[in-house]
Amino acid sequence: MKWFRRIGKFILKLTLWFFVVSIGLVLIYRFVPVPITPLMVIRLAEQSFDQEKEIKLQKDWVSLDNISKNAPQAVYAAEDQKFLEHHGFDLEAMKKAWEGNKQGKNIKGASTITQQTVKNVFLWPNRSYIRKGLEAYFTVLVELIWSKERIMEVYLNVIEMGEGIYGIEAAAQHYYQKPASKLNRHESAMISAVLPNPRRWNPNRPTPYIIGRQAWILRQMNNLHPLGFGT
Repeated sequence: MKWFRRIGKFILKLTLWFFVVSIGLVLIYRFVPVPITPLMVIRLAEQSFDQEKEIKLQKDWVSLDNISKNAPQAVYAAEDQKFLEHHGFDLEAMKKAWEGNKQGKNIKGASTITQQTVKNVFLWPNRSYIRKGLEAYFTVLVELIWSKERIMEVYLNVIEMGEGIYGIEAAAQHYYQKPASKLNRHESAMISAVLPNPRRWNPNRPTPYIIGRQAWILRQMNNLHPLGFGT
């Protein structure tokens, strides 16, 4: 019985600490720039063990006030057109993905910008049920504590946009030799077009598929109501 009590107390303390630390981090990142993410650490480790790759980490945090309004509008059009409407989960897209997976189809697009932000800032690349559960938990927390503007700001600063390139400022400097505040519609759409696989595709060497995707994003940017984020 003593062992069961000790195990029970240990689990209770561990659970309490998890809630304290997780809620504390979400509160801190509501105001403070995210210094580094688990994915960045994993990529650095992969680079260090691969002699053919240079160790590279390009990132430069900028506020939404220093990001062109075209960038958030482009990722809004490309990644999550219900961003302003949902509370972290696109239930309709999740249902379609679930039904498609049951039929053996690979349906993409169910992950919202909030979920992608959570995966980058707090979690690691994995498809386990534990990871998915933590993703749901942090998504609820972030939607409760952060504004939509903050979610977009963090997303645009931490998302992987190339080999060793993270965030819209680093991407703008690397691909177009200009700050994120100067990105035009076509450049923003091109960067957004490669986000599904930024280490495979390159905005400077777009494939016909990426060019077509950029054109689709540009049309969606015109059709959607302006977010009003950025400069």
